[in-house]
Amino acid sequence: MPLSPHHIRTTVDTYLARHPHEREQLSVLLEALDRPGEDIVSRSTFTGHVTCGAIVVDQLGRVLHVLHLASGKVLVPDGHTEPTDDSLAAAALRDLHEETGIPPGAVMPWPGYETVPLDIDIHDIDARPGQGEPGHQHFDLRFPFRLQTTEVSVALQEEEVGGIEWRPVDRVTSPALREKLLKLPLQAEPETANASALIYNDRGEYLLHLRDYFPGQIWEPGMWSLLGGGREPQDATLEHTVRRELAEEAGLDLADLSPFGTEYASHDDGTTLPIAIYAGRWNGDPRELHLTEGVMLAWFTPDNLHRLRIAETTSDLVRCHAASLSTAQSRPEPVEGRPASPPGTVPNIIGVHLYLERPDGTVLLGLRHPDSAFAPSTWHVLAGHCEQENAIACLIREAREEAGLHIERQDVELVHVVHHIDKAGDRPRMGLFFRARTWSGEPVLSEPDKCTQWKFWDPAALPEDLVPYTRLAIAKIQNGELYSETGWPA
Repeated sequence: MPLSPHHIRTTVDTYLARHPHEREQLSVLLEALDRPGEDIVSRSTFTGHVTCGAIVVDQLGRVLHVLHLASGKVLVPDGHTEPTDDSLAAAALRDLHEETGIPPGAVMPWPGYETVPLDIDIHDIDARPGQGEPGHQHFDLRFPFRLQTTEVSVALQEEEVGGIEWRPVDRVTSPALREKLLKLPLQAEPETANASALIYNDRGEYLLHLRDYFPGQIWEPGMWSLLGGGREPQDATLEHTVRRELAEEAGLDLADLSPFGTEYASHDDGTTLPIAIYAGRWNGDPRELHLTEGVMLAWFTPDNLHRLRIAETTSDLVRCHAASLSTAQSRPEPVEGRPASPPGTVPNIIGVHLYLERPDGTVLLGLRHPDSAFAPSTWHVLAGHCEQENAIACLIREAREEAGLHIERQDVELVHVVHHIDKAGDRPRMGLFFRARTWSGEPVLSEPDKCTQWKFWDPAALPEDLVPYTRLAIAKIQNGELYSETGWPA
């Protein structure tokens, strides 16, 4: 993700959703973000610019500090961003490596803070006339990481760093950071660092991967397993891990992946490896995929797993998922006297959307979280997928869960239907847009991990970064049109 002012503003808004009492003390940062044309990531912007810090906690719960020669202060490692940084957390990791020699692979993001800082600190920087720099401010976004090893080699950036020190939390130099660190479970076990995909189709089959037979070199040699692999430093979440692995191993990009559970695989030495499992539906032909690892991919029904060389935990996982599929997700059995669905019939995903319009004509939109699998850092109406429920019940539930809004069934009316495909190969979706004629409550960030901001917008001046089919639907609703289509081949 580019380090644009919009990306930084989204990150700051997500942070403030967790720490709303800090809005006033961060007002100078918010004002800088609101100034048009100001490059807040450039180190030559002397009205104030963004820096990124790495809060590294070792396995004893100590926090890494470095002596900055320029200021003479002992602080957590931090530094300026660079054009090559693809995220704020990546900038923090790069600066950590440059200042201390600790490689990004030696640390892992703290769970829940992969893209959101633990602390934002604004501090003054003294003028350096010899380098033509006036006094200015740093807006330091600090991301927490766990050190994954007991021993780490240090190579200091001698022109800027005079030494390092591992301090107990109660001796962290920043009082605000110290207070936040004291609330973290510093002795927690490392999080799951592997993820796999449980891919199934509408015929009730599961996609399995025949691994290379390299005993002693790879995991489960010569066995059928799930696609997946280990987390890498650039993966903000385990969902990013499994999506990256699918793309690298088979060129697969699934529209929907949802957490299903954890598989506890066992090494030959008896140790256990936790693997996060994400389930997703795909109806393609594995023979058409470009496989870069292993021997082959193939579909199997749960009844045929006993014929394969497969780990018992994987086999149990597949059978458990097959048993959990609801009737709505499975192809129904033909009813006597009723013809079966024609070949090629594909179930459509049903999504409900809330069109909430104030008396002044403005419409409610939410800014999706940067980690969202669908439309990250993009505006969208309040929406959700139908579960085992009718569409209006789903709408009422989503409005209450996501924004704290209370809507009665009799106050809901259908105002638009959009039949759309997001991109080629995706499952078709039917988006139902409902207007709430009246409601109680004001939008609140009930699920800040999904939505970072609610705002009412003038339909004539909608944000540029708006989900395309949502923009289309709002325009059609304004024109009184009930139906539209988008994304389908011409």
